[in-house]
Amino acid sequence: MLKRIALFSLLLLAGGILGCGEQSKEKPNKEPAAPQASDSLETAAGTRSEKSEKEAEEPFVLTEENAIDFFFDYQKNLKANRVRLTTSLGSFTIALHDNVPYHKANFIYLTRKGYFDNTMFHRVVRGFIIQGGNADNRETARKRTEIGRYLLPPDTRKGYRHHRGTVSMPSSEINNPHMLASPYEFFIVVTDPGSYHLDGDYTPFGKVVEGMDVVDRINQVPVDDGDWPSQNVYILKAEVLD
Repeated sequence: MLKRIALFSLLLLAGGILGCGEQSKEKPNKEPAAPQASDSLETAAGTRSEKSEKEAEEPFVLTEENAIDFFFDYQKNLKANRVRLTTSLGSFTIALHDNVPYHKANFIYLTRKGYFDNTMFHRVVRGFIIQGGNADNRETARKRTEIGRYLLPPDTRKGYRHHRGTVSMPSSEINNPHMLASPYEFFIVVTDPGSYHLDGDYTPFGKVVEGMDVVDRINQVPVDDGDWPSQNVYILKAEVLD
C-alpha cells in the first residue's frame, strides 16, 4: 500500500496540479484535438475551506494523498457495473470495465454522490467525441469543492481500445506529462470504427451498451467555435443500475 501511495504521489508531482488553460482547436487535415479536461472551469472548484479545529468532524474530502487508497477500498465489494445517463436528448447506458478498478469506482462514486446531475456535454466534436461532466454553473463548482480535488493515474494496458462507443477519461491539459486523468469528466467515442490514435494515452473504462443513437444525436448538435453546443445538452440524471 505504501508503494502504491508513493508511486501516485510521484506521478502527481510530475504531472502537476490542474491549471487553467484553453483547449486546442481542431486543425484542417489533422486528427481533432485530443480530449482534455476543461481546466478553466475546474478552477472554480479548486479552493477548499479552512480546516476546523476538530478534524474528525469534517466531512470527508478526496485529495491527491487519499484518493487511491479510498478507491482501492471502495472497489473491493463493488458489484454494480452499469450507469444510466438521462440527458435532455434521451437516455443511454454505460457498462463499466471491472478490471479498470479505480476509474470504475470513481465513476460510480461520483454518480452516487449526484455529481453528474445537471452537468452538461460541454464539448462536442462531430464525428469524433462527445465530452461531459462539466458545467459553467455554481452548483457544479460547489459539488467539486465538496467531493475534493484529485487526479487519477492512467490505466491503459488492459487491452481496451478506443472503439466506437468507448467511454474514456480525459487528462488535465497543463504540465501533465504522465497524462493523469481528470476524474470529473469523461468522453465517448463516436468515430466509426474508432479513434485509435487515443490508445495508450487515455484510459477506456467502459462502453455504451444501450442508446448509442442518443450519443450520435448529441454529436450532431450545432456548436460554437470552442466546440461548446449552441444549445446546452444537459445530463439530467445519472443513476447506478444495481
